[in-house]
Parts: sequence; structure tokens; C-alpha cells
Amino acid sequence: MNGVSRRSFTGGLFAAAVAAPLAPTPACAQAPITLTAQEGLAQLAPSKYPKTKVWGYEGVVPGPVLRVPQGRRLTRRFQNRLPQDSSIHWHGIRIANAMDGVPGVTQEPVKPGESFLYDFVAPDAGVYWYHPHYKSYEQVARGLYGALIVGEATGAPSVDHEEVLILDDWRLTREAQIADGFGAIHDAAHAGRLGNWVTVNGAGEWTREVKRFARLRLRLINAANARIFDLDTRGLTGWIVALDGMPLAAPQPLKRFALAPAQRADLIVDVAADSGGEAFLLTMERDGGYALATFAVKGEARPKALTAPAPLPPNPVPKLGDLGKARSVELIMEGGAMGGLRGAMLDGKMTSMRALVSAGKVWAFNKSAGMPAEPLLTAERGETVRISMANDTAWPHAMHLHGHHFRTVAAGGALGPLRDTLLMQPRAKAEIAFVADNPGEWLLHCHMLEHSAAGMMTRIRVT
Repeated sequence: MNGVSRRSFTGGLFAAAVAAPLAPTPACAQAPITLTAQEGLAQLAPSKYPKTKVWGYEGVVPGPVLRVPQGRRLTRRFQNRLPQDSSIHWHGIRIANAMDGVPGVTQEPVKPGESFLYDFVAPDAGVYWYHPHYKSYEQVARGLYGALIVGEATGAPSVDHEEVLILDDWRLTREAQIADGFGAIHDAAHAGRLGNWVTVNGAGEWTREVKRFARLRLRLINAANARIFDLDTRGLTGWIVALDGMPLAAPQPLKRFALAPAQRADLIVDVAADSGGEAFLLTMERDGGYALATFAVKGEARPKALTAPAPLPPNPVPKLGDLGKARSVELIMEGGAMGGLRGAMLDGKMTSMRALVSAGKVWAFNKSAGMPAEPLLTAERGETVRISMANDTAWPHAMHLHGHHFRTVAAGGALGPLRDTLLMQPRAKAEIAFVADNPGEWLLHCHMLEHSAAGMMTRIRVT
């Protein structure tokens, strides 16, 4: 298999495998008008193990794939049948602030037995996702997430098949049940809650049958609490055409790349493996590549591979203004294991590290742990702003901005692609710029969910 490995579930060390096919989700499947968070069962581990008790939208993992045409309205009444408060955050969608789903900032939490109506227009085509923003470090880890696909109004690429692939890792016991210990301070102070079992669309064994030279559109979503997937392919050639829902100006040739928690990537790939062989989407680990998804090749779709695809049509994100005149602020990430943080502001007063740990806070932004009393910045609507970020910690962080997409600004002024989540490596620095065109209070936080809960959270205000 050209260095591709398969592992079986042990309940111990990290494992990833491929095998049994799943029923595909129809491209035009209609999700229910209500969207209910409830308990359910899922066959996460191989069939010889019992089903896992999960929390899922409609009781399944992942939740229904929601599809809406670009520029059209999506309406769902969220019903909470969990034993905890909850909400839905529509990750990456530039929607009205009241629909952003952040308890304590944009709405009150939805209590057990109650409901909340989410109603918004989806302005941008691309792959997005939805998940809770209340105790997300537990609720996402229990399976509460799903894909939101906004179809292009025009210029959609011609492909033979489309697959939405949600990557996740789970911390399972040897009985294939979700391990407790949510929000453990050790996880929070280190890399976050890393699992020991990896799934694609809720299955540890995922395959599809395809034909040689078939063209596929793979929509990847990393729904893991903290795992950074280092992705590669075998038997597939192609291009990255969009990141975090936003089309690239030109398709990038596909090669090994990282997908941090909450990030997404659209790939257009051609099946290059011979008929009778297999092609793979891989996660690259220290001891080699492991199959996340296997494509069994049978027959030929056409005599030869197609030519390179055209760029996807751009989304209507406002262009940056004069960066030399932009409002600029600094964000310094501090704390965690080996971080040297001695204290930070918490609830309006300077607090020692010992007291921070007792309160479950081990991270800080600008010497402030948890949501500060004042926003990081206040901008007028339409203003271009810059945020200089420095990761002064020993751990990576996936920085996510709500309600907007941003570009990185290199030292020479070169601009990166539009994104809503940026992976910041330890001791790294980066600058982002965006047009603050969406009024309201918008979170900026680490999407390693334990890091966010343990202090890495702030907000911006657009007046």
C-alpha cells in the first residue's frame, strides 16, 4: 500500500483505520426544519465493539448536512433535549450578530427543553460547519457538530462526485465509550483534549468506490477539539481550491498540508490509482501515514485525467482599505505548561497563577484570562483593522475570528488567502487584517476548545 498503514481499535494509543462503506448523503438531502440536540448511539469503533453513547444533532454523528444556495435564507429552530444548556454557532458564516450563537455575548443559552430560532442569509459559498458554543469542550467532544454547505450561485466546478468529510478524534475507553474528564486542567495546559480514535463522518472505517480518472470534490472539516491533522494523499492528484470556505485566487497544487481544529479545505482531485487499486486521504503521524479515507478504484471514468480546474468564483468579502491608516492592536498569547505566566487579570482583578489554576484558567491574552471587561478593539463599521498576534507559549493555537474573514499580512506587505481560523505555531508571530463590516460583538479565541475555556478568549466590537 505504498507506506499506508491501517490500525485496529484498542482503546489505548492513537488509531486510525479504513474499511466498511457508509451510505452516502444525497447531495440534495433536505434537513429537518427543526434541529434537535439529543442523545444517541453511533458505531464509532469497529462492529465487534458496542455502539458509543453520543450527543448529536438529530441524535446522529455528524449531524445532518445542511445545504443552502448562496444568498438564500437558512431557518432552523434549535431544540435542546440535552441535560445541559446549549446553542448553535454557525462557524465561518458572516451573518447577523444575533444569530452567531454565543451564550453571554449574542444570546442567552438555550436551556434543556427550550428552543431558539436561527434565521439568517448565507452570503458566501463554501464549506462551513455548526457546533455548540456552550461547554463546547464537552459538547463537541460528545459529537455535536455538522456540515453547512453553501452552494455557488454560479461557477460551481464540474465533478463526478462530492464528499463532505468531517475529521474528528475521540477519547474512548476500551468499551468504546467516551471517556470522562472534560475540561481536565492537564489537557487545558497542554495541547488540549487529544483522542485515541479517529473517525471520518463518525466512522473509523470509511471507504468509497470510485473510478480511475474520476474527478472528486472533497470538502474537509476538522471538528476535533484539539488535534491538528497533517494531511497527505496517495493515488490522488489535484488542487486546493478554497480554505475556510473562501476560494483561492488560483488553485494550489495539492501537497501535504495541515488542517487545524475548525479549519476547512476544499480539494478537487483526480483519481490516479489504477483500477483494482486504492487511493487514500492520509493522516501523517510520527511513525508513518495512516488511512483516514480509502477510495477503492474499479473501472475508468474516462480515458485520461481532466485538465486543471478554473478558480472558484470569489465571495463578496469587502476588500481591505489602506493598511497604513488601519487601526492596529496587539494580541499576546501567554500561559500554559512551560509558559511562565505568573498571573493575569481575572474578573477585573490581578490574580496569581495558583488562583488562576484553581479557577480553571491557565491561559491569557494580554495578561487577561477569560473574557475581559472591554473588547480588544472597537472599530467603526467599514473600518480596516490590523491585529498583530504573538504566540509566546509552548503550544500551537488555532485562532478563530467570528463574523469576519481576514488575511495575513507578511513583513513585506504580501497578503495571505482569506481565512477565519489561523494556526499559530509556538513562539510564532503573525498579523491579520480585515474590514470590520459586520456590526456587533464578535469573539476572537483559540479553537483548541480546552484553551478557549481555560482563558484564551476576547472579542472585538464593531459599532
